[in-house]
Amino acid sequence: MAWRPSRPRSGTLTYAAAGVDLGAAETAVERISRIASSATRPEVLSSIGGFGGLFVLDTARYAHPVLVSSTDGVGTKLLVAKALGRYDTVGLDLVAMCVDDLVCVGAEPLFLLDYVALGRLEGDRLAELGEGIAAGCLRAGCAQIGGETAEHPGAMAEDDLDMAGFAVGVVERGEELGAPRVRRGDVLVALLSPGLRSNGYSLARHVLLERAARSLDEPAWGGAERTLGEVLLEPSVIYAPAVRAVQAAVGPALHACAHVTGGGLAGNLVRVLPGDLDAAVERGTWPTPRIFEEIARLGDVAEDEMARVFNLGVGMVLVVEEGDVDAVRAVAGGEGIGSAVIGRVVAGSGSVVHR
Repeated sequence: MAWRPSRPRSGTLTYAAAGVDLGAAETAVERISRIASSATRPEVLSSIGGFGGLFVLDTARYAHPVLVSSTDGVGTKLLVAKALGRYDTVGLDLVAMCVDDLVCVGAEPLFLLDYVALGRLEGDRLAELGEGIAAGCLRAGCAQIGGETAEHPGAMAEDDLDMAGFAVGVVERGEELGAPRVRRGDVLVALLSPGLRSNGYSLARHVLLERAARSLDEPAWGGAERTLGEVLLEPSVIYAPAVRAVQAAVGPALHACAHVTGGGLAGNLVRVLPGDLDAAVERGTWPTPRIFEEIARLGDVAEDEMARVFNLGVGMVLVVEEGDVDAVRAVAGGEGIGSAVIGRVVAGSGSVVHR
């Protein structure tokens, strides 16, 4: 016998009564779809809302394409957003964490999908998240091709949320950046970061909000023009366009690229070093944002631990030929990103050494 829908009897149980409002979900998805549709590319064949996103790979530009994938989240920075009731910046963070990994391999970011899980679906909050993701994709030059929103009553508190991103890029085979291209004498050019990006927030929150009992609404430090909450919600710089511009300007003189996330400068720069070379980093050659000084002081956090957890003002490191350093820095500056020469590649054993 075929199944036939019937009208619910009075008092019968519904999905909404169990905590999932399908009507609200459909309304929210329509709203997010309109927002996401602004972040597109000519290669996108499908609209948001289908079972899968369709994207045509341009084989005229990439004769031997290698697809590169990346996934990441925003972490406990979301708890700061939740405490402030402000969700317009964490979508930018999500995009940055994904696409800035792709360009480290030399890939052009093509498209991104997102996954948002909530205890209770609330349209305005979801729209803020979506607006940030779409803005990040526009900035990165990639399409927001789809995503998923899930309501998890019982598994999550009503005001809880988490999010993840999944990005795909492409690079021509043989043009990948990385350790095999790095040479002795190469120069380390740091692309500067004004804040924490999306890493180290468990320690930062423990020190600032729990141990020091600071308020997110008070000045970030004595004489600061911004509140602590504003500083902690500083959105991640999306470096992908600048790195792509450097690639276009200097070509094969860009040898490698390290995205500085969890593990700090040493934990990420080591990933682009061959086994017989070291990255010699000169301390004090770049500006460290004040927020890191506050965390170290208020938490009595050792210098080595700070360097292991946080980026300390360096969001990306480009490994370039010495003769192209000025050109690289000029291109980065033209993209609105500050830079600093922080060291060079020397003979060694595949380590990052500080001097």
